[in-house]
This record gives sequence, structure tokens and C-alpha cells, in this order.
Amino acid sequence: MLESCADPSSLSGLAWFACYLTTGKHMAFYLSFGTVLLLLVITAPAALLFGFGGALASRSGIAPLRWFGRAYIAMVRGVPEIIFFLFVPLAIDQGFEYLRHKVMCPDWSEPIRQGNDFVVCTAAKLPLNADPQWMHEIYGFLLAILAFAIVYGAFAANTIRGAFDAVPRAQIETAQAFGMTGRQVFWRVHMPQMWVYALPGLSNLWMILTKATPLLFLLGIEDIVFWARELGSMKTRAFAYPHPNWQLWYFLGLLVFYLGLTRVSEMVLARLNAHFSHGQATLAGRGQGGIGR
Repeated sequence: MLESCADPSSLSGLAWFACYLTTGKHMAFYLSFGTVLLLLVITAPAALLFGFGGALASRSGIAPLRWFGRAYIAMVRGVPEIIFFLFVPLAIDQGFEYLRHKVMCPDWSEPIRQGNDFVVCTAAKLPLNADPQWMHEIYGFLLAILAFAIVYGAFAANTIRGAFDAVPRAQIETAQAFGMTGRQVFWRVHMPQMWVYALPGLSNLWMILTKATPLLFLLGIEDIVFWARELGSMKTRAFAYPHPNWQLWYFLGLLVFYLGLTRVSEMVLARLNAHFSHGQATLAGRGQGGIGR
């Protein structure tokens, strides 16, 4: 904060707003936009990885693997997202602590489940109570990423499985007739054409994921929604910068941010769709002067 902001009560007009918008809490608010973007950057490929795993498992010739893949897709898609966002981080956190407890505290004689409480030895806690606050925040953020990846990975798996099935069977049979192995058919025929059919669904999924980022607030992470509520709520004379309820303006700023992010996403996705459709015997490919025009 600037030295001129040392006494907020002596400020007015633009000087008051300049100091108000550069407080430590506002700096945390600005950084929280980076938290949302970081979540998207990490979660998108992670969810895609889960999606590929689920799609390949659901199409596997090994029955148990196929059942697992289809159960994963059906279970996650059939349960409200908010339940998974609240359940998955808690379940994973307790699972990690349980395993650490068994390894690090083998002489523990008390039950881990004590009524509604989950009690493990101090050395097994994640993170440790003595760890700095930033480690607690990073750990919570990683659990949130895993929860988002599992949930949206199931939706991606369903989209990718449908895209694999949409590749014309005649092209696969032709590749096999030319002597290609199963792996060559998969990488040279199935994968390149699958993206053409999967990208529209994955594009919609990206938009849904973008709109779901405010759920970080429910996981106890100080994201843009948390700070918009905190900073916009009414501040009395007990605060350094008293003001009426300004939540409307803060959430209006979030609206502009998400609209801008959506617009940029649409432009990038349009370029990706044009890239993967080029030369393909599809309506989009023909529109670019590709095969079959």
C-alpha cells in the first residue's frame, strides 16, 4: 500500500478509491482470478485424461474393465455435481490420512471412526498442523482439481466414447485391409477423425467447466466469489474503508470477466475445430474445401 494511504480517513474522491483498490485484500482478490485460470489450465487436461481412460475402458474387450468404465461414466453423470464436489475432496483427504495413519502409527489402538469424527494420529494428518498456511491452501486446491477432473472426466469420457463410435466403420475396415495393425488403425485413422466428432461436445464441456469454477467457494478456497462477497459487503465505520453494500458492482465485474473468458474460449475452440476438420469428409471439412467437396 502507498504511504499516502496510511490514514484512510483523510482521503476522499479518487485518492480514496486508489487506496481502497490497492489494499492487501484487494490484491488477494486480483490474484484469485489467477487461481480460477490456473484451475482451468490444470483441470482441462486432467479431465481429458480421465475422459480418455474412461472411454477406452468402457470400450474394452475385457469385461471387468468395460464394466468399470461404464460404471464410472454412469455414476458420475447421474449424481449432482455439487455432491461430488463436496464428497470427493473429503473422501480422498480421509483416504490419504487413513493410509498414512496405518503406516506411520501402527501402534494406535483407538478406533479411527469415533462417532461422526475421523481421528488419526497427528503425524498422519495432511497437511500437518505445524505446516504454513500456504501448504494448507495448496493441498485444498489440489483436492479441488482432482474433484473437478473426476467429475468432468466422466462427461468427457461419454463424449469421447461417442466420437470413437461415430468414426465410419468402412474406413477402419479399409485400413485393416491395407495391412495396418490394430495400433496403427487406432493412431492413424481412429484418433485423427475422432476429434472431429468429439470437439463440439468437449467445447460445450469446457464452457460448463468454466461456469462451474465458482464452486471453489463451496470447497473453502478463497476464489473470486469469496472475495467479491467479502469486499462488496457493507463495511461500517469500524473498518478502514467504510462503504455501503457494493456486492452488485463486484459481481458485475465477475460477470464481465466470465463473458470475456467465454468469448476468448469460443475463438480458440473455433480455430481448433477448423484445424481438426481440415481435409475431413465432414460438413465442416467440405466447407474448407476438404475431401468430398
